[in-house]
Amino acid sequence: MPSRRHLAALAVLVALALYALLSHVLMARAPDQPWTVVALFGPWLLALAAVGLKRRHAPTLLACAALAALLALAVARGGLGINRLYVLQHGAMHLLLAWSFGRTLRTGATPLISAIAERVHHVFSPEMRAYTRRLTALWTAYFLGMVVVSLLLYAFAPWSWWSLFCNVLTPLAASGLFVGEHVLRYLRHPGFERLTLGGALRAYRAHGACGAADAK
Repeated sequence: MPSRRHLAALAVLVALALYALLSHVLMARAPDQPWTVVALFGPWLLALAAVGLKRRHAPTLLACAALAALLALAVARGGLGINRLYVLQHGAMHLLLAWSFGRTLRTGATPLISAIAERVHHVFSPEMRAYTRRLTALWTAYFLGMVVVSLLLYAFAPWSWWSLFCNVLTPLAASGLFVGEHVLRYLRHPGFERLTLGGALRAYRAHGACGAADAK
């Protein structure tokens, strides 16, 4: 019998899937309508503003205000340039993630995934350190690759294709890489200490919280 935690996780996955499909339909059929803009940009702006308020980070709050003003201007002008803002949002998010992962690969720094793994594994061997460094580089390359694919689709494919890529294929690709790496790791490195997918996700969130506390 599934536990409450499993049912809650399933409910979240279903809700996210429905939101992704709704976003694709709205973006493909009515990208310049006010309700589409609110549905697609609203959650991200609110989340970013919440982070800015929590950390009292003025540049983040100013960026939210500037983006909100650009969206309002685009809608007021009849959707002029709104598609470019969707592409900009998608690209900026992945470039920020690529920078967050990639900057930890510089000489003398601890790779991001290595730092996360050190917090949750009781034994962290040199082999695991080398593996997590390569994994950090893989995620960096993945985020950059998503930006390249996004730009190519925007430039050469119909808008509905880009919408499908952004709203449906992007989260599926990230989930596929995360789960696929988890499975492959234990097939190729059975000696590594076992960690469930749920534990890995909690480790990522805990690392983010610790990073915020350290920044203060």
